[in-house]
Amino acid sequence: MISTKFQNLMKSFLSSKALSIDAGLLILRLCCALMLLHGWPKFIDFKENSGDWPDPFHLGSTVSYALTVFAELFCTVLIAIGLFTRVAIIPLIILMLVIILIIHSEDTFADREHAIMYLLTYITLLFTGPGKFSIDRLIHKS
Repeated sequence: MISTKFQNLMKSFLSSKALSIDAGLLILRLCCALMLLHGWPKFIDFKENSGDWPDPFHLGSTVSYALTVFAELFCTVLIAIGLFTRVAIIPLIILMLVIILIIHSEDTFADREHAIMYLLTYITLLFTGPGKFSIDRLIHKS
C-alpha cells in the first residue's frame, strides 16, 4: 500500500502546473537528442561520405553534408542542454523540411514519418522555448 505521505507528495508534485510544463519541455528536448544517432555517424565518416551527399540547393555535396552534420550534431547538443535553443532549432527545422519536401518527396508517408515527428517537436520547442530546466533560463535570469 502506498503511504499517505507519498500520495500527498505526488499529488502536490503533479499539481504544480509550471513544474509539469518545464519537466515536459526538458523531456521533449532530451527526446530531440535522439537526432545525435544520425549526426554522430555522419561526423565520424565525414571524409568518406561527404562527396556522395544529396545537394538539393546546388551548394556542393560537401557543403550540404557539412550543414547536415552541423544541424544534426551541434544544434542538437545545444537543444538538449537548452543553450540558444530557439536559434539552434532553426537549422533543424530547415533540415527536416528539406528531407520531407525534397529528399523524400516521392516516398511514402512511412518514409517521411520520422522527419515529420522531429519537425513537429522542433516547431513545438520553437514556440514554447526550452523551459525552466535549461541554460537559456539561467542566462536570462541573471
